[in-house]
Amino acid sequence: MRIALTSLFVDDQAKALGFYTDVLGFQTRHDVPLGDHRWLTVVSASAPEGPELLLEPAGHPAVKPYRDALVADGIPLAQFAVDDVGAEYDRLRAAGVEFTQPPTDLGTVTVAVFDDTCGNLIQIIATQS
Repeated sequence: MRIALTSLFVDDQAKALGFYTDVLGFQTRHDVPLGDHRWLTVVSASAPEGPELLLEPAGHPAVKPYRDALVADGIPLAQFAVDDVGAEYDRLRAAGVEFTQPPTDLGTVTVAVFDDTCGNLIQIIATQS
């Protein structure tokens, strides 16, 4: 068993696609029109055959209270691995990304949390050797 696809609810698919590709550096894998929405997935540029992230419309009534509660408590909805949290933090801040938690050394990992501009907090994480 392996993870092939996971979802992330977004307020606006076009805005999310721009952020996840232009700012974070993911690549579009699928962009299929589905009425008012799209089957829209992105993948890591360093692992284009790896797991896909579905940028799913946040229209279901349960999504808003769920995400609002997570954001209010500072809980990230997703985590992305990076090689160097400090370098990625600097790169993303220079691109205008707002962080809710700066790089924090937790002993075996370093983490930071940012706002994806689409309704979610995202954590970046690097393990320490």
